[in-house]
Parts: sequence; C-alpha cells; structure tokens
Amino acid sequence: MALKESEAIVLRSYPLRESDLLVTLFTRLEGKVKGVARAAKKSKRRFGGALEPLTYVRAFYDERERQELARLDSCEVIESPMASEITYARSIALAHVAELLDQLMPDREASDAVFRLSLAVIEELRGSALWMPLTYFELWMTRLMGFLPELGECVVCGRALDGDRDGSRGGDRNGDHDGRRAFWHALADGLMCIDDKRIASSELSPESRRIAARMLRARVCDFAGIEWPKALCADLRKFLIQILERQIEKKLVTAAMLEKI
Repeated sequence: MALKESEAIVLRSYPLRESDLLVTLFTRLEGKVKGVARAAKKSKRRFGGALEPLTYVRAFYDERERQELARLDSCEVIESPMASEITYARSIALAHVAELLDQLMPDREASDAVFRLSLAVIEELRGSALWMPLTYFELWMTRLMGFLPELGECVVCGRALDGDRDGSRGGDRNGDHDGRRAFWHALADGLMCIDDKRIASSELSPESRRIAARMLRARVCDFAGIEWPKALCADLRKFLIQILERQIEKKLVTAAMLEKI
C-alpha cells in the first residue's frame, strides 16, 4: 500500500513494547490519526526528535485493512517547540494545546481551520507570551467546535448584555451598570443577565467580553506584544474551560496545572 503523506502536529506518544511508540497525530489530511512507530526509540534517521509533543512534522504513514492503528513510517521535522527555551510554564501551555486537540477532535475528521489555528497559536507560544495565545486558542476552539454561546445576550430572556436600554424586557431594571453585567453557571448553556442569574453564578466582565469579541474578528498575531498578565481574561478562560469540560465530560488535566502557575 502506498504511503500517505501529510503535514501533522504531534499530540502525544507512549511507549509500546521495547522500542516502539504509540503516536497520536493531528494531520492536515485526515484529522486525528493514531499509529505505531516501529523501532522509533532506536531510529534517529526516521524519527529523530520528531515525536515530541506539538512538533510540526511531515508524516508518512499507511493503513492496513481491518487494523485500527496506522503504521507510521517516518516523520520529518518542519518546526519544533524545542527550538526555543522550554520553561515549566511554557511546557504546560503547550501540553494544554495538545490536550485540547486530543480531547476535542474526533478521529479521522479533518479541519483545516483548526489546523491553521493550532499552528498560529503554537507559533505565538514560542516566545514569552503565555496567557494571550491560550485565551485565543480556548476561545476559538470553543467556537469552531460549535459550543460557544452568544456572548451579547441573556440566554434566558434574550436581553442585550451590552448596556442597551431597549432590551426585550423593556429596559434595564437595575440601571445601565447592571444592564452590562453578565453571569454564567456551570449547569447553564450561556450567559445570563443579573435578573436571571442562578445562585452560585460567576460573572464574566464587560472587559473580557469586549476582548473576546475582538479576538473573534482578528488573528492571534494581532495581539502579539500586548501586555497580558494572568489576571487579564482569567474569568473568560474559566468560562470557556467549563464549557469544554461539560462537552467532553471530564476534567482537563492541564487546565488545573495552569491554574497553579
């Protein structure tokens, strides 16, 4: 069988038998592909450094009938995250991108939009930036997966959350300031106004909603160079993570690790 060739991002690899590796790739051609790299621990010519997480590679692989796993023949490194210094914080950020792709992308379902997004965010993570590219990636993955709710209106009553006094309930009952406030709850599907928020809801600030709206209209590189401390959009990231965890029905390991940085 002829080898398939595709650009790919390495998501993870695990030991399999003495010198083999079980590898998960996010390929441009076919989406997420799992395969066995025979003798990968011994063959520097075929794999040398290409199977590190989030390495951008050109992968060569084939598939055999009635076999779930592909056979990974070789990989050529296009770009490696190891080309720049790997700090602990940066390693967790890269692992977070890999975990989201692995958990959210179905097997054998190509998405050029997600592939291009991933490459752009990984590029931004090569520098000192951390929270901006992570915020951008979480936001756009939530949108591309079809999980992102409308950020400008209450999911219960439909009233605008931008301070417009002509909302569906005939204006803001609590004044302009409260009319701009938005809340979310882990068991709700979208944002709620102050009148409809549930007990134990969390607030999503107007600033975070404005930044999210800008990010949905711009490229990640457009935000490069902006000072972005961890506190900026922390509420937005928390909101997005709870949406994603609800969808995959499990906790994201790297999200908890990022909180401790």
